[in-house]
This record gives sequence, C-alpha cells and structure tokens, in this order.
Amino acid sequence: MAEILLFRTRRLFRRLGSSGLHRRKELAAYPAWDALANIGDAQRSGGVKANPSQALNAAVSTVTTIAVVIALGQSLCVVLAVFGAWAILSGLLQLATGVRRWRAGAQWAMILSGAQSALAGAFFVKQATGDATPSIMDIAPYAAFGAFYFLVSAVWLTVAQTRRTAVKPTA
Repeated sequence: MAEILLFRTRRLFRRLGSSGLHRRKELAAYPAWDALANIGDAQRSGGVKANPSQALNAAVSTVTTIAVVIALGQSLCVVLAVFGAWAILSGLLQLATGVRRWRAGAQWAMILSGAQSALAGAFFVKQATGDATPSIMDIAPYAAFGAFYFLVSAVWLTVAQTRRTAVKPTA
C-alpha cells in the first residue's frame, strides 16, 4: 500500500508542474486515495464499525473528491479552499484515530500526520482567501509529507507486528 501511495505522489509532483486541466484533476485523486486508505486500514484494524473516525474520514474524503472536481471548474482559489477544509477535517479525524489507537502502539506517525494535516489545511484556506494567486504547487509539499508519514507508519507498524509475532524460545 505504501508503494502505491509513493508512486501516486511522485506522479502528482511530475504532473502538477503543468497547468493543464488534466493535471489539476490529479488533485481529486488525493482525497479519493485517502478514502480508500481509510477503509482499508479500518478493515485491518477491527472493521469499519470499530473505527468510526475512519469511516467518517472515508465519507468526508469521498465527498471532497467530488467537491474538488466541481471546484476545478471554478478557480484555483476555490480548489485550494476545498482542499484546505478537507485537510482540516480529515487531519482532525486522523488525529482522533491515532489517539484512540495509542495503546496499540506505533500511532505517533498517524497523530503527527493528522495534526500537520489540520494545520496545513488552515494554511490552505488562508491562502485561498488571500491576495496572492494560489498555485497547485502549494499542495505538493502537503502530498509529500502525507506520503512520508504513510510510509513511516506502515514500516513502523510492520516492524512492531513482526516483533509481537516473533516466536520466543520457551524455557
């Protein structure tokens, strides 16, 4: 799963440099991917019913995907505002998930990522309402940090799970 996210993030960086509409539509892929990642993670962590913050995050990300596609027909300011509002809400939901799962271990990356997402979202909303003309490249660092946190979390959880399931010699 981490490899797919890294591939998509690299692709996003390559394509965001261009201002074509096709390139802008790549922005809708980020919340769509987030929706799928939340559902997949929730299913591996006790199911969607046991993870209501992730279920809500998946729903919010799905609605955001549609909202980004609609906003693309408006302006980059609208796209950035939609993206920012989503980053705030999804970041807070991710933060809630990480705090709730703290005892399971290896949730510090999820908590850090959720907090960073909420802060970045507020910055996006501020940029969208400011005097400067926003660029799609304003979102690229956010996507890169998201991919980094996802990778760190996946590696950390894999190592933790391997340690827990390692066969220990009996005395």
